[in-house]
Amino acid sequence: MVISSRSIPTADASALGTQRIDLLDVPFDVVTFENTLDLLIGLARGDRPAYAVTANVDHVVRFHRCPEVRYLYREADLVVADGMPLIWASRLLGTPLPERVAGSDLFPALCARAAEFGLSVFLLGGAPGTAQRAAEILQARHPRLRVAGTYCPDYGFEKDSVQASRVVAAVRAVQPDILFVGLGSPKQEKWIAANRTTCGAKLNIGVGISFSFVCGDVRRAPRWMRRIGLEWAHRLFQEPRRLWKRYLLEDPALLALVLRRLLSRRGRAWTGPEAHGSSPTTHAQRVTHR
Repeated sequence: MVISSRSIPTADASALGTQRIDLLDVPFDVVTFENTLDLLIGLARGDRPAYAVTANVDHVVRFHRCPEVRYLYREADLVVADGMPLIWASRLLGTPLPERVAGSDLFPALCARAAEFGLSVFLLGGAPGTAQRAAEILQARHPRLRVAGTYCPDYGFEKDSVQASRVVAAVRAVQPDILFVGLGSPKQEKWIAANRTTCGAKLNIGVGISFSFVCGDVRRAPRWMRRIGLEWAHRLFQEPRRLWKRYLLEDPALLALVLRRLLSRRGRAWTGPEAHGSSPTTHAQRVTHR
């Protein structure tokens, strides 16, 4: 058993002690990257299944277009903002989030922290072969990392009851402390919500294409592009046929959501609280303590 010099308490998923704001109706926890790592390790050492969501612009747009997936975010134990446009929107709307917490950064960093604490990990999904190769690369970096297993199901496995049961059984057989699910969104969030109580993992988190980033099959944008919110352009250049519709047609809807919210607030300010029969909403009312 690896003993760490860090002092991270075992966290109960219902008592993280974070602030949670509503950004365009989507719940987000007010956390930094380092704070997120501490909270996730706490959840992985907890006593009941938990799941975390790294929500990006695509998630927020889908939240408004697909009511059936809204519960995925509202029921999550931790929701972090994976995208600079979300950070900018939070500041414009008066509920600022401290920084971007990218799932692709969390994956290798959380594996490093898991090695430090002696926690086991399982890599599910990704392109064929990437989960296994990513596990080998991360074990080479962190020899104490305990990889409980990897599994790459066939495309469309969730529509086949036999294959779907086989995936759950593979995870349940080893009961990892942390399950990284790389199935793409919203498939990975739906899978986690449906199976987190039966697959035996303590912490479940969707990480999208992160396995491919670790393997080098897909290159991440330079740090300067990530810092100024242009990682999407780098991704689009690498995979235009797959991503053009998402980045050029769907995600710009975020701007419309922000403008609509700003105009709505300005309208309330012009008419005054008396016109609505209630007092204006304060910042404190928009923030909840958990």
